[in-house]
Amino acid sequence: MPDLLLEFFSEEIPARMQARAADDLKKMVTDRLVAAGLTYEGARAFATPRRLALTVQGVPARAPDLKEERKGPKVGAPEQAIAGFLRAAGLTSIHQAKVQADKKGDFYVAITEKAGQPALDLLAVMIPEIVRGFPWPKSMRWGAKSAQPGSLSWVRPLHSIVATFGPETEEPVVVPFDLDGIKGGDTTRGHRFLSPGAINVRRFDDYVAKLEQAKVVLDASRRMDIIRADAKNLAFAQGYELVEDEGLLAEVAGLVEWPVVLMGEFDTSFLAIPGEVIRSTIRTNQKCFVLRDPQTAKLVNKFILVANIEATDGGKAIVAGNERVIRARLSDAKFFYETDLKTKLEARLPKFSQIVFHEKLGTQEERIARIVALAGQLAPLVNADVAKAERAAQLCKADLLTEVVGEFPELQGLMGKYYAEAQGEDEAVAHACEDHYRPKGPDDLVPADPVSIAVALADKIDTLVGFWAIDEKPTGSKDPYALRRAALGLIRIVIDNQLRLPLRRQLWRHFGYVERDEALAVAFAMLHPLHDQIVNISATDIDLAMKLEVLVDARARVAANPKLVQAHSYVKPTLDLLSFFADRLKVQLREQGARHDLVDAVFALEGQDDLLMVVRRVEALGKFLDSDDGKNLLAGVKRASNILRIEEKKDGKSYNGSVDARLLDATEEKSLASAVATAKSEASAAVAKEDFAAAMTALAKLRPFVDAFFDKVTVNADDKSVRANRLTLLNEIREATRAVADFSKIEG
Repeated sequence: MPDLLLEFFSEEIPARMQARAADDLKKMVTDRLVAAGLTYEGARAFATPRRLALTVQGVPARAPDLKEERKGPKVGAPEQAIAGFLRAAGLTSIHQAKVQADKKGDFYVAITEKAGQPALDLLAVMIPEIVRGFPWPKSMRWGAKSAQPGSLSWVRPLHSIVATFGPETEEPVVVPFDLDGIKGGDTTRGHRFLSPGAINVRRFDDYVAKLEQAKVVLDASRRMDIIRADAKNLAFAQGYELVEDEGLLAEVAGLVEWPVVLMGEFDTSFLAIPGEVIRSTIRTNQKCFVLRDPQTAKLVNKFILVANIEATDGGKAIVAGNERVIRARLSDAKFFYETDLKTKLEARLPKFSQIVFHEKLGTQEERIARIVALAGQLAPLVNADVAKAERAAQLCKADLLTEVVGEFPELQGLMGKYYAEAQGEDEAVAHACEDHYRPKGPDDLVPADPVSIAVALADKIDTLVGFWAIDEKPTGSKDPYALRRAALGLIRIVIDNQLRLPLRRQLWRHFGYVERDEALAVAFAMLHPLHDQIVNISATDIDLAMKLEVLVDARARVAANPKLVQAHSYVKPTLDLLSFFADRLKVQLREQGARHDLVDAVFALEGQDDLLMVVRRVEALGKFLDSDDGKNLLAGVKRASNILRIEEKKDGKSYNGSVDARLLDATEEKSLASAVATAKSEASAAVAKEDFAAAMTALAKLRPFVDAFFDKVTVNADDKSVRANRLTLLNEIREATRAVADFSKIEG
């Protein structure tokens, strides 16, 4: 089977675009091959600073023949219908069609066969189309033709295209096309400086070998391996250790075709700067790696750079040039750091009154005030010192106004810790300045100190509540304010630290701070059964708000009363945000192997806002449903729920209330009623003690009684009162299991 080799050789491909471009090239080519009927055995794409390459193995020499059947009118149809069919099928006579029979009679069928095109011809059309439609984030035109409409564009001037096609046993041929004067060929060039001459290539293996001889390593992953290994070896030889940085490694590998690793140094006086500042300075400005002492883990005054050339002087001039630039950059960083130390963090806070956090959420000063208040409220719940939590919340954003963070935004929080330590703040306060941003991602550490926990939770709750209050929620893949990350961060803090946090209460309290609207209190007062007696209710009456929340939500769904609609407009953000937390928790638990429907089943219970308890319920429920008792009980409960749903809809009423023991007739229903009462009591008591395993054990006792009931008892009895009583008994089964979860939400 023939192989295809493509290479687009250009002036430059920015490192940040290379990986995406290689993926795009592979997808565009292989998608078109498959669409043309040319299935293939394998494909690999590559990128260097000057070339984008692709090899596709096992491409058929020609596309398969196509056979198409077009069904026409019935035999004996009007002439007009026959004529239309012949035109559509490309036939000149009805005798060219075949007659096929089906259930409705005999029909004319036109069968056309089309020979498959040679793959070479298809590629000759395909490659120019791919070049013209390539999705570069930015592209340019060049040369005399650039002023003409429809002229060729590429990320940088495109010099040549290698396009060869053929089997391994034969000499491959060049794919024939002409793209604005650039023709398909078999000639490329090597390293810009070390081997700039022309290279004739045939197929992929030949191409890779000749590039290697011309000082070009085609595979980016191999360039990364070379840089990593050489850097580690060079550092080890000097008694140091490389501070690894995969992101920087990938970027540097995209800057060189022939990596040469060298070591430089800077003045030891710069080691007085925090190590993270040194690393950010050297990384950002010179794309160099830092080294550390393996014994102390502290940075040393050495760095690793990667050149794209084997210099005749062994790289001395290259090292000296990088040292000069790094010296200047570190001098700036040292000046910024020392300047920042002259101003205390709290002295910077007044400037926040002039900085808008969001036009609908006020200034940074107002936001900090909210975080301070919320951190103080949360502190007792997480066993943190209230004064320290409030102090940390007050200072945690101050480093945003420092020179170092202005230069290196990625150091926000960390520099706050250093500056807080320098001005003598309590250690817990200083660490909270750094940790309150955490976790920044799924692999980041979670705050563990109580003060850090309080401030981190306050920061995330304020962010989420604020943007929910102004209806700026994530939509689809868009999340400009990183609200999903904030919610997942809060969940991880709560779960990892085993915190008991009444989430609904905290959200209600904080929505009050954001909205500052007495209409909320008025609307609730109107709905309260004792509204005539309520004259001074404030929006901070959280207990009343929480009690009425479900009532307002339920009534607003079925009524258009303006008072209900007004109240619901304030209730809805809290309910929506709780639902958002449920969705994020599903993501978290699913990644840990838990079932998302179990989270739904637990969250469906009224008042479930304690994330830690939700997780524990889900864990216990998952273990229970893995057992035979759990599976069979689930089937029984679902059967009971389905019967209830059908009969309640038919009767137009629900079957809540107590079972009438006098109407229990069959032995099985008497036994079930007794077992349900016992299980309900035991499960509720176990849940109250937060012993969910015991609650499951209590529910498991229902299984034989439920099985026996459905086996021996007819629910829809002729006697209406008996039927109603048995439906009420089914509701009791459902209510008993709701002590743990809503079993109707569980799949299976």
